[in-house]
Amino acid sequence: MLMRTELLKNLREALPEHDVPAVEECATTLYGALPRPEEIERNTVMVAYGGGKDSAYAVAFVRAVHLALAERHGATFKLRVVTMRHGGMPYQVMLNIDRSYRALGLYDDPDVELLLLEGDRAVPFDRDRSMPHRLIAFNRSDMLMSGHRTYGDGRATFCNACNLNVANSFGVAAGHDGGVDLIITGDSPQEQRDYALWIRRLARGAGQKPAAGNKGFQGTLETLDGLAQAYFTEIHGTVNADKIKERGVTSEVPTALEFFSIYDYTSYASGAHWRLLTDFLGFVFDEIAFNFTESDCANPALMAHLRGLRTEYAYGRTYREGIAQYVDFALDLMRRKHFPEHLVEEMRIRYESDAGVESMRSAATRYGEDAFGVDTTQLVCMVYSPFAGGAVNLHDYLAGEQPDLLADEERIRALLAGKEEGGALAARLERISGLSVTDLRALHDGPLWSPFAEKATQSGVLPLVMDSDPHKKIISAKRSPEGEEVLDRVAGR
Repeated sequence: MLMRTELLKNLREALPEHDVPAVEECATTLYGALPRPEEIERNTVMVAYGGGKDSAYAVAFVRAVHLALAERHGATFKLRVVTMRHGGMPYQVMLNIDRSYRALGLYDDPDVELLLLEGDRAVPFDRDRSMPHRLIAFNRSDMLMSGHRTYGDGRATFCNACNLNVANSFGVAAGHDGGVDLIITGDSPQEQRDYALWIRRLARGAGQKPAAGNKGFQGTLETLDGLAQAYFTEIHGTVNADKIKERGVTSEVPTALEFFSIYDYTSYASGAHWRLLTDFLGFVFDEIAFNFTESDCANPALMAHLRGLRTEYAYGRTYREGIAQYVDFALDLMRRKHFPEHLVEEMRIRYESDAGVESMRSAATRYGEDAFGVDTTQLVCMVYSPFAGGAVNLHDYLAGEQPDLLADEERIRALLAGKEEGGALAARLERISGLSVTDLRALHDGPLWSPFAEKATQSGVLPLVMDSDPHKKIISAKRSPEGEEVLDRVAGR
């Protein structure tokens, strides 16, 4: 096929020099790993494309392998490329994906299937497909409920639920339309084992029995489903049984499904394949889509924003002080993840001046409204966590942000405890929090995780996840206007 021949030639020229022989070596190994190599076209191989720089590189590398096998054998495997959609994915990310697909000739290849995962639905990829309202509401509910249980901690507010949703999307995509035979991953075999062991430790810590070790990926998904049910019960409360049920992790995948790692064949330091990304794939590091360690998600900008809001409102300090704490943490994380120094510098400059901080504050505010339908009043409410854990922070929140409601504090507590009906007071609480009275009562009756409490005093899945999370930093901060130095936690992406 002339188009494939020309594509492979162009791709080989765009790949870093050391990747060209690596593609051929990987193609040989992958061919041997297929269950039906003698009928190569009957095999389906899946790769995930989140829309960021690393997954763009992985898709380009796998496409080169796909084309190299076609060159050798006159036929090749079916390639399924899947993208999980979520509220934190701006339209600019869809444009990056579209440009990559065009550059790689994926739209016109009959041996390629491009899918969007929207919750439990797999649909054909469409750059201009509108974000489903149900998915926005799904992500919004997780964000608000998780944030209210954790003082708006960046990782808990955005990442924990998203990670479980990613696992579910893998299960949905791998089981879709007859399933797949192999899943391509950029993780090393050791990283895969470490992740599986971490999941099993979490399950045991949560009092659950992990799936049998010989069940492979299917067993990992089963274990994650148990964790998801326990985690979302803590977040949403037992009263929201329907929400918990729809947040499970599917495990209906082929029992023989295995992962194939391209880790040893590739270099994920983006400086090594910068020309491939920007010149060949047309990848754009957009101000909305590129935030700290993410190039496919705007949520880290909101994580920084929440840190600023918490420092300004709950601590009585300044917004910029909180932003500086987050930026210091996130730039260090970028370097640990081997981001090119010019991208680290770009992010540093973005938040360097007062004008830059104010510009990003406005951008984050607009993004919160557009992506999740939450305004500043609701975000400020969240960083106080005034309703969770028996409404232990309610008085401080009312005194600081809603002083006209102080006289109604006991009525609010009665309302949260289910001892008083709704009415105008309930409607006011719904407006300032963005949550229904049902959700507010679930918060009241459930746990409040604190970054300041001793580990032994906090039980449940959420504290286990937070304690084992590597994307955090313990800092010395001032949590009062007077400036008393105490330990605090910054976490995010």
